Amino acid sequence: MKPVELTLSVEINASQQEVFNKVVDWESQGEWMLGTKVKGTKNNGQGLGGEISAWTGFWKIGFNDPMVITQWVEPKIVDVTHLGKIVKGTGSMIVEKIDENKSRFIWSESIDLPLGLFGKFGWLFIKPFFAAGIKYSLNKFALTFAQSDPK
Repeated sequence: MKPVELTLSVEINASQQEVFNKVVDWESQGEWMLGTKVKGTKNNGQGLGGEISAWTGFWKIGFNDPMVITQWVEPKIVDVTHLGKIVKGTGSMIVEKIDENKSRFIWSESIDLPLGLFGKFGWLFIKPFFAAGIKYSLNKFALTFAQSDPK
């Protein structure tokens, strides 16, 4: 079955390097990513072959999402492969330079849905909520830079 795709982005008032550094500060991701806590495992999640583990959920209901970094091009892109039992597929975190003090952060997922046709049908209902949660998180991420701006 063909993977489902989701790509969302946000403009951020910070340099490409600043945004990239915050993206790969895995432990801080829980401050802005809705319902997720991330930690670096192998190589602290830094560089090609590094590994990270995310726990996604609310209260005690959720799942682990282990990932390996398959591409690391600082300060532009980090690609991961999801290795978990529930989430399989790939993800990309891309930071595009707009100018010296402005960047675009792009979050992209290509997920192999579990449960065959049932999973595909369920995605029709889940996708709007999933997309809204990611968009909320990206906007919250952008605000972390606005709040630290001394202007």
